[in-house]
Amino acid sequence: MNYNFREIEAKWQRIWREDQTFRAAADEKRPKYYCLEMFPYPSGSGLHVGHLKNYVPTDAFCRFKSMQGYNVLHPMGWDAFGQPAENEAIRRNRNPRAMVPEYAAAYRETLVQAGCSYDWQREINSSLPEYYKWTQWMFLLLHRQGLAYRATAPINWCPACKTGLANEEVRDGRCWRCDAPVEKKPMPQWFFRITAYADRLLADLEKLDWSEGMKEMQRDWIGRSEGAEVDFAVAGSRESIRVFTTRPDTLFGATFIVLAPEHPLVPVVTSAERRSEVEAYVRKAQGESEIDRLSAERAKTGVFTGAGAVNPVNGETIPVWIADYVLMGYGTGAIMCVPGHDERDFAFARKFGLPVLQVVSRDGSCYDLQAAEPAEGIAVNSGRWSGLPTAEFTKAVTAWLQEKGLGRPTVNYRLRDWLISRQRYWGAPIPIVHCPACGEVPVPEAQLPVLLPDVENYHPTGTGESPLAAIPEFVRTVCPKCSGPARRETDTMGGYACSSWYFLRFTDPGNAKAFASRQALDYWLPVDQYTGGIEHARSHLLYARFWTKVLFDEGLLGFEEPFLNLRNQGSLLALTPGRRPRAQEEGREDEKIIDWVVLKHDEREKYPADQIIWRWARMSKSKGNVVTPEDIIGRFGADSLRVYEMFVAPFEDNVQWSEEGIQGSHRFVARAWRWLQAARPLYRQDWRDSLPAEFSPEAGYAAAPTNSIEQGAKGGPAECRVRRKLHQTLQKVGAQIESFQFNTALAAIMELLNAIYAYAPLEKESLPPASDAAIVSELAETLVLLLAPFAPHLAEESWQQLGFATTVYRAPWPAFNPAVAASDSVNVMVQVNGKIRDKVIVPLDCDEETVKAEALRSAKTRQSIEGKQVLKMIFVKNKMLSIVCK
Repeated sequence: MNYNFREIEAKWQRIWREDQTFRAAADEKRPKYYCLEMFPYPSGSGLHVGHLKNYVPTDAFCRFKSMQGYNVLHPMGWDAFGQPAENEAIRRNRNPRAMVPEYAAAYRETLVQAGCSYDWQREINSSLPEYYKWTQWMFLLLHRQGLAYRATAPINWCPACKTGLANEEVRDGRCWRCDAPVEKKPMPQWFFRITAYADRLLADLEKLDWSEGMKEMQRDWIGRSEGAEVDFAVAGSRESIRVFTTRPDTLFGATFIVLAPEHPLVPVVTSAERRSEVEAYVRKAQGESEIDRLSAERAKTGVFTGAGAVNPVNGETIPVWIADYVLMGYGTGAIMCVPGHDERDFAFARKFGLPVLQVVSRDGSCYDLQAAEPAEGIAVNSGRWSGLPTAEFTKAVTAWLQEKGLGRPTVNYRLRDWLISRQRYWGAPIPIVHCPACGEVPVPEAQLPVLLPDVENYHPTGTGESPLAAIPEFVRTVCPKCSGPARRETDTMGGYACSSWYFLRFTDPGNAKAFASRQALDYWLPVDQYTGGIEHARSHLLYARFWTKVLFDEGLLGFEEPFLNLRNQGSLLALTPGRRPRAQEEGREDEKIIDWVVLKHDEREKYPADQIIWRWARMSKSKGNVVTPEDIIGRFGADSLRVYEMFVAPFEDNVQWSEEGIQGSHRFVARAWRWLQAARPLYRQDWRDSLPAEFSPEAGYAAAPTNSIEQGAKGGPAECRVRRKLHQTLQKVGAQIESFQFNTALAAIMELLNAIYAYAPLEKESLPPASDAAIVSELAETLVLLLAPFAPHLAEESWQQLGFATTVYRAPWPAFNPAVAASDSVNVMVQVNGKIRDKVIVPLDCDEETVKAEALRSAKTRQSIEGKQVLKMIFVKNKMLSIVCK
């Protein structure tokens, strides 16, 4: 009777592999369902249980969809190119070409042990030539359409990784991968013109079944703003400063202009007497992160350039400053400052003694401004436009600026073009040749892939060039256009290029003639259910949407959005050792610590135990706080781990790892196994025919029989209760799996198991002799099917023991009977003068007089009407009794 999980799990993993149970193929007889998790980058020697918080629930969902009759595609592969894998290889002093396949194999073995239902025939690896050939092909497509270009620009530079980063890869001013502070560095780089698709990326969010929070993150990152560009002539110069403003109606209130320290006009307009101070400020600002520069809590700093600019609406000359809170990455890198109606400008003006003017009024009158009033209203002190409402004034002044050649209406975006080139080795080579005569020349498609050479030293150079630049046999080539000597591009593509289309390749991974056949793409795509971390909202998810739209515009895809439905999983947290930041080490109490530095495994011995802070943090090998699936599976079994991952918390929530929790899951799995073993001798596959007519799936339970047609079934209250609970559970679990509420679905199954034990408890590992075979058979068969998505090894073994020859993976999901599931009692709310004061439990369809009597027997109801005259009672059957008093 004991559950030998090691033997059973090994058996079914072998059978699934040999029978290719999860292999997907086009089948027009069944509806398709494409379910996908964001494929992992193999940057560690193995997965930890935190990773499974995504993979295991999504696998349960796939198994459920298969049982619903869908033709499920559930593939897996490896995001193998890019910084994560290369940094790990450097740390371990290994070549990524040898390390990545080993790590991928370890990941695969863990997922197999966890019982995940992947179609391994479709496994892909983005670092293999047969894959990155098509990444390069798509680069050429973008280049041909003018959507891939090379330009010199100040870029985000990670000094630790020694490479450029896209804006989306900078998080809180630090590198997304190594957490080093990011610097700005001007370099020639390759970009993808994602800004050309900004409006469509924004508008099409409305088509997607994503969380509103996720959509808002993308809306915020795209950052569409309607306004005007306005030109301020530099006094005594031919230069002009172009600013972008969303409030052109406040131009009369502009009392100074601020340039970003990186603005190209700063050295041009700065006066000689101000130059040294300005240059020192610029150097200081370049060493600060954008997140620090934009902080609202930070004290405002700035320097006057000595220059003035002419306000185009009134001809007044206003001073030009530089300040680090203005960035070149948004708008024009210059802003007009209206301190009367902008809080940041107000603080800056007060600090540096600059004038504050009122140009917007709440009611059309003028009054002293004690603080900025950013709201819209009536224009004042605005020349001939005074008295106009904000919206009307905005249109009028914008039209006037355009007519005079001083400005124009403009839509601006926070989104910047996607920096794709990396000065690293481990990535797909960019398929461009630089020819002295012909310039940038695309590599002909027939010559793809441009192979990444095998090298011994792949470490970043730190010079701004990729390690590929030091390999003459790679660099030297001939121009595809003129056949003259030429030089290959030595930058590689960032890993996000490979992950922007991988979901397409899964549909046809062996295709050597195209990234996938149109037939396969049309059958399987778009992805029906996508799951992964919310941290990819502003990177991978945006890039994949962009590439999909480009391919759609080329007529290569029949859809514009790749991921119709998106779910974001939470994290498993583990206790993690750390220390106070050095700046906080003196005179701070533990509870006042607002930050803490994680100690890596080999750093702990440097600090006394009383100086180490233990906190809950996301599992990570670098933090030394991981729990491995192999350890848990070896001690408790894969099914127990799966149940724990899904039961411990909602899918999207973070949760603290607990070994007590895994022990509880193991007890539940073993308890289900014991009852199913005891039920086997009574099980009959024809149990539906053996149920009394009143107990048939069509009839429900209402008319309880006195005896059975066969097997002597007792049709009393116990049978009614357990069948009602069974069908209520079926109804609940199906709906909850559909909505990714795995924890409440499992809670319902646990409650059902309790009800089953109450109906037919174990007596020395057997069921009571009086147990009805038909009822037990229905309970056993349905319990196995309910457990199949969550504990598939146990379910397969039990299904086979019940005499079924086919896999439970393709068994039909059981339908609940509404008549059987219907409760025989209801909660009737009791209102007193319109407020709910009580509820009473009465039989279903109970008559009015009985409900009134029950309500008036209740202490809460009596207390609510005490001392009052009851005028009338309004009864709504099965719902409410409303008492009106005075």
